[in-house]
Amino acid sequence: MWKTLRSVLRFRRRARTPEERLRAQAVNIEDLRRLALRRLPRGVFDYIDGGAEDEVTLRANSDAFRRWNFAPRVLADVSQVDTGVTLLGRRLPFPLVLAPTGFARMADPEGELAVARAAARAGLPFSLSTVATRSIEEVAAAADDGALWFQLYVLRDRGMVRELVQRAAAAGYQALMPTVDIPVPGRRERDVRRGFTLPPQLGPGTIVDGIRHPGWTWRFIRSDPIVFSNVGAGAVGDGSTPVALSSLINTLFDPAFTWRDLAWLREIWEGALVVKGIQTVADARLAADHGCDAIVLSNHGGRQLDGAPPVLDLVAPVVDAVGSRVAVICDGGVRRGGDIVKALALGAHACMAGRAYLYGLGAGGEAGVDYAIDLLAEEMARTMALLGCRTVAQLGRAYLTRA
Repeated sequence: MWKTLRSVLRFRRRARTPEERLRAQAVNIEDLRRLALRRLPRGVFDYIDGGAEDEVTLRANSDAFRRWNFAPRVLADVSQVDTGVTLLGRRLPFPLVLAPTGFARMADPEGELAVARAAARAGLPFSLSTVATRSIEEVAAAADDGALWFQLYVLRDRGMVRELVQRAAAAGYQALMPTVDIPVPGRRERDVRRGFTLPPQLGPGTIVDGIRHPGWTWRFIRSDPIVFSNVGAGAVGDGSTPVALSSLINTLFDPAFTWRDLAWLREIWEGALVVKGIQTVADARLAADHGCDAIVLSNHGGRQLDGAPPVLDLVAPVVDAVGSRVAVICDGGVRRGGDIVKALALGAHACMAGRAYLYGLGAGGEAGVDYAIDLLAEEMARTMALLGCRTVAQLGRAYLTRA
């Protein structure tokens, strides 16, 4: 009996490092989300996780992927699967761009520096937000020779816009990405209920949450103050005074931004121009007409207009209209490598993801971002092999059926 027991009893080797513990606890992006929920104060997590109003569009972005099934071909030689693509002249190991997200230092003190380093290691582009908590120059230094894009909110102060564009060019950013879907702030009701501000503040209303998350609170109070690192002192008070997100947008952003201004950006920027926030075929055509190199189909992660179209539903009609003129990037709801495969099969040239890596950052810091990227890359390669595709070029609509 004891001999039999010894033959079947096996104990998993105890994880010795934080990275090993993270990988033992999480096997997909949703697991990283749950770990981030446990590790972060609820207000910070809701800022990352939430959407506008009833969050219909937030959910629809992910649900859209479930409306497609795969149509795999068998007896194909998939002993070697190549997930690589060329995007804006740069070869990527798989077609993912790390999306711009504001205030990453709320999830981890290293914030955008950690994300930029992880993206550079993976050979993927990282997009730095105008409202990032690390500066254009700091991120460029951290990323070394990694591909960097600068996401631009067009501000009322055009002099400041020109300065931001010049700084990005001087720091070696390859692409400028004006975001065009936020003329006024969407109402993100999770943030409203919690009285959430940027940067977050610790006070009587958050003291209990801080006690429940002592690790995050200790890191927060020991770190440098979270400030608006790119828009400059004086843009919103002194740059460190807590403000509601809606106040920040109403104070800084220009609701009069039009196609004429986009043409001005094309004149002052010599690199690739990527317009983020396209949600109709008509606007995709206009973006191509204005000399854009790529468009990002995006509804701001469901954080702006609740009821906007799910991003995946836009891919095929937009690609049919302009796909030969500009690169089309799908941004919204990506949680699996299989989601990337579906978007590419519909015609997208690449995908963009923000929450996926923020969950990793919140769950395990920089190592969590590495792991989130690894998960998506491994899932994409496995999905392509099971689908019977050796290369991205083979993917097409014949590999999908409506669920």
